[in-house]
Amino acid sequence: MHNGRRGTQEKAKDFKKSMLSLIKYCRPYLIPVLISVILALISSILSIIGPDKLRDITNLITNGIVTGINFDKIKEIALFLLTIYVISAILGYIEQYIMAIVTNKFSKQLRKEIIEKINRIPLKYFDKTSYGDILSRVTNDVDTLSMTLNQSLGNLVSSITLLIGSIFMMFITNGIMMLTAVVSSIFGFIFMFIVIGKSQKYFARLQDEIGELNGHIEEMYSGHNVMKAYNGVNDANKTFNEINDQIYNNSRKGNFLSGLMHPFMGFISNFGYVCVCIVGALLTMNNVIDFGVIVAFMLYVRLFTQPLSQIAQAASNLQSCAAASERVFEFLDEEEMLNEDNITKKLKKDNIKGEIIFDHVKFGYDENKLIIKDFNIKVKPGEKIAIVGETGAGKTTMVNLLMKFYEINSGNIYIDGISTKELSRKNIHDLFIMVLQDAWVFEGTIKENIRYNKTNITDKQIEDVCKVVGLHHFIKSLSNGYDTILSDNESLSLGQKQLLTIARGMIKDAPFLILDEATSSVDTRTEELVQKAMDKLTEGRTSFIIAHRLSTIKNADLILMMKDGNIIETGNHEKLLKLNGKYAELYNSQFEKTN
Repeated sequence: MHNGRRGTQEKAKDFKKSMLSLIKYCRPYLIPVLISVILALISSILSIIGPDKLRDITNLITNGIVTGINFDKIKEIALFLLTIYVISAILGYIEQYIMAIVTNKFSKQLRKEIIEKINRIPLKYFDKTSYGDILSRVTNDVDTLSMTLNQSLGNLVSSITLLIGSIFMMFITNGIMMLTAVVSSIFGFIFMFIVIGKSQKYFARLQDEIGELNGHIEEMYSGHNVMKAYNGVNDANKTFNEINDQIYNNSRKGNFLSGLMHPFMGFISNFGYVCVCIVGALLTMNNVIDFGVIVAFMLYVRLFTQPLSQIAQAASNLQSCAAASERVFEFLDEEEMLNEDNITKKLKKDNIKGEIIFDHVKFGYDENKLIIKDFNIKVKPGEKIAIVGETGAGKTTMVNLLMKFYEINSGNIYIDGISTKELSRKNIHDLFIMVLQDAWVFEGTIKENIRYNKTNITDKQIEDVCKVVGLHHFIKSLSNGYDTILSDNESLSLGQKQLLTIARGMIKDAPFLILDEATSSVDTRTEELVQKAMDKLTEGRTSFIIAHRLSTIKNADLILMMKDGNIIETGNHEKLLKLNGKYAELYNSQFEKTN
């Protein structure tokens, strides 16, 4: 029971925190929101005046049956009513227009902040969170938040105004009739708060499960070929159906409870009519009130109960808004990478010598479990360093630390004698060419993919690079050549994508080079061509090459054999073979497989 209470308290705390965050993010739009609220208030006040004037018309007609009807006075009141109702409608339109602009600007700003936040969040967050869930927060949750604020805020303000205003007008008209209307409707308030309390948990679960579903769909489609190859369609569909059923159940329960409010409030409204008519008839028979009061109160009851329905609907929508905002602001409050505003040192590419030192580097994705335990190495300018080892040895982790994708636990990495802690990530990234195992291309022309983020590259330079890596002939065979748009209709093989990313790396003029399994997706013949291109690319650059195919690193100046985050053997290819250790064992096993 204690854990359950603790979970409830934590959820209440998170809800309060998300609401405070929502208010903070709404501050820039405070003035237009206040204008919208004022317009809604005025519109509601004008609507409240109507029943009182209708009472006057009723009394004029009732009394006029005996003494004669004053049509001029009725016409005057009717014109007055028409005027205030037209003004009320215009103000309502302006209020909705302002809120539509504000909420769209708000959601635009929120999406912008989320994208900027993504660039400030450390990679370890993405290691534990599915891309689909993040995408759901950017799209589904932000849209839910924007739509709810647009539809509910103005209605909530006008409804509360109508509620309070109608009670006040009923009170000054007749206290007994006011009590009759309020008491008959008080059950609606009680029911509304009970429903809100019951349905909130279902809406909160719903938003979380939508994110989970998006994550599962993203995984299914990104690994569609593997899923089909391993006949995993049934398992994937089973997981999808389980999440989908949970979404259905929570949506059904939440919407069912929220849906009860509208018919119940309709019943309360009709019940109020009946009570007002009965009590009003009794008071009229005793000459306490006139007939016009009954007509006015019937309209007041409508003005009183209608806001209750709107408040109930707004409360229902705000539950979805609360759940969505909790997920959005939870993401925006995630821990960020260390701020680098105070970093003033900068290495210029033209002045780089090319020396890199790993000095007693220790690192673990989990602070209590180190992967890199005590890494030490000095790389001389222009050297080609190959890092080899079994899966999980820490090869890619070392590269990630060098690129400052992760912060080291202790120790230092020096580039030309300057610690990476004293250099910004942007500066470090400018110094490196990086070709990864996962070939990434975006929807755009081949030319744009190769020129990526570089503005001073000519078409001839792109063609020259593609000739070097062996892509030129293939590209020329395409319908639009270098202007061919890469999309679902014009797709490349995995090996061709890898060659394209290698060409992209060659275009970037930087003093350091990282090749992380860059040739893993190409065939043996293409590998020879790429290897020549890589040899040309490494000329004059300090290079780090991670490779499983040991045949591609024979000419490396230094080979580091890693195991469990430590260097266990160092030397060139011939020296390590003579050592007859772990490297020789790994190399011989690959040689046996190829023969």
